[in-house]
Amino acid sequence: MFRCGIAYPRCRWILPLLLVFAIIFDIIAIAAQTGWVEDENAKTHYANMWEQCRGRNNNWICKSLMEYSWAQAVAALMIIGLIVLVIAFIISCVALCCTLNIMLLPLIGALLLLVAVHQIIALIIYPVKFNEQIFEGNYDYTWAYGFGWGATIIVIGCGILFCCLPRYEDHLSGIAKTKYIYTSA
Repeated sequence: MFRCGIAYPRCRWILPLLLVFAIIFDIIAIAAQTGWVEDENAKTHYANMWEQCRGRNNNWICKSLMEYSWAQAVAALMIIGLIVLVIAFIISCVALCCTLNIMLLPLIGALLLLVAVHQIIALIIYPVKFNEQIFEGNYDYTWAYGFGWGATIIVIGCGILFCCLPRYEDHLSGIAKTKYIYTSA
């Protein structure tokens, strides 16, 4: 009565959809104005990827972080990661949604792992250098910084799946018979 199996053809639509979510999360992290970090208690200081602001009650004095080489590196790594992620998404749509092109899947997986490396480096550099050069008390990392990590985690998972999918070409194309994990009589 009850059958449970893995439906590989669903991967053809789910993986590009996950890449769309990763792109959205990256855009949110890069474009966030509220900051990646904010002062824990007084809420008088916050910093995003581009600038840091001090003040209170709509009287904010903002200063660009782009004068620091580490902030430039973080911005460059995140933007390069986003561009490569968009390219990987376009290739994944061609490889999975239009026609099934198994030869492109390892390339997509490699691109996604390259994106993950870039973003992990950027997301580690930022708090280390922020704490070294700007830190003045207790800070909380906000949801915008979390979206950066969320995109990175999605990219790592999708990269692994894209590298593993060529083994299941018959399953993806629907030629192979579904193997059921559990069947009850």
